[in-house]
Amino acid sequence: MPDTVESDLAKVLKGLPLDGNDEENCDFTLEEQNVALEAQGIQPKIDPNFKPILGVTTTFIVAVVMLNENNEVLMIQEAKKTCAGKWYLPAGRMEKQETIVMAAKREVLEETGLEIECTSLLMIECAAGFWIRFVLTGKVLGGELKTPARADQESLQAKWIANIDELELRSSDIKHLIERARAYKMARQINDKGFHPDQLPALKPHTKMLLRMVIVIKKKASNRVHILISEKNSWHLPTCEIHSMKNIHSSIRKFMVDLFGAEVPTHKLSGVLSYFALKYWVWFQTVQCPLTTWDQNVQSPNSPQEA
Repeated sequence: MPDTVESDLAKVLKGLPLDGNDEENCDFTLEEQNVALEAQGIQPKIDPNFKPILGVTTTFIVAVVMLNENNEVLMIQEAKKTCAGKWYLPAGRMEKQETIVMAAKREVLEETGLEIECTSLLMIECAAGFWIRFVLTGKVLGGELKTPARADQESLQAKWIANIDELELRSSDIKHLIERARAYKMARQINDKGFHPDQLPALKPHTKMLLRMVIVIKKKASNRVHILISEKNSWHLPTCEIHSMKNIHSSIRKFMVDLFGAEVPTHKLSGVLSYFALKYWVWFQTVQCPLTTWDQNVQSPNSPQEA
C-alpha cells in the first residue's frame, strides 16, 4: 500500500482531516452518477453542480444526550405550540456560521440553561434531501438548570430524568439515542474496545458533500487484510459525491455497484469512522460510529417538512 494511503488511513482512524484536494480525487461525482443513470435509460433529476448550503438545500439537526452521575438523562419540556408540554432531548437546527459542536452547545444552553463541553459524536442519522441529524454527548461545565419560573420560547423547563417512559414524549425517536448514550458511557467506563473512542467532527473547508470509503476484505487463505484504494489522479481511499435527493445509504450502494459492477460482493456497512465539517459543508468517512436512515414514511419531529 502506498505510504500516502497508509498515512491517510492512520489519520482517518484518528478522526483527523486529510491533506490535498479531495474534490479532484472524487471517483464518482454527481455528473458521473448522471451518466450512469442515462446509460440505464433513466433521466437524471439532480444538477451535477449542486452545492449543499445550510438552511437552503441542506438541513442539519443536532441532538444532545447528556447523562449525569446517576445515569439520568437531561430532558426539556417543549414550549412550541405544536408540542407544548411534551418532553424531548435538547435539539434543534444548526444555523449558518455554526459548526456542529457550536450548534449543540447553543441548543443545550438555550433549552436547559446549562453550559456544556461536547465530548463525542454518538450517531449520525440521515434521510433523503440532505436531512442529517448529529447526535452528540458531553459533560456539564456550568450554568443553572432551567425551572418553570424561567420558561421562555425555547423551553418550559429542563430536568434530569431517570425513566423517560414516565414522560409524555414529543416523539419516541429519541429512545434509541438515549440507549446508545448509556451503552457508550458504560463501555467507556469498562474500557470496552467494541465502541469508538471519544471523537468530534474535524474541521476542513470544502464545497461538496463527499463520502470516503474504507473498504476492507480479509482473505481466508492468508488471513491477511486488504484495503481497496483508487488511483484516479493520485493514490487515495475511494471517494464519491453524495446524491442530494437520496440518503447516504443509497449513495453507498450506488458507489459499490460502480466499483464492483452489478454483482457486488456480499458486504456489511459498519458505520462512520470520522466526520469532517466546516460550517456549511460536510465530509464523511466510513466506518465506525452508527449511521442510520429514517423511515421515509415516518416524519421526524425535526424533519425538513416541519415549518
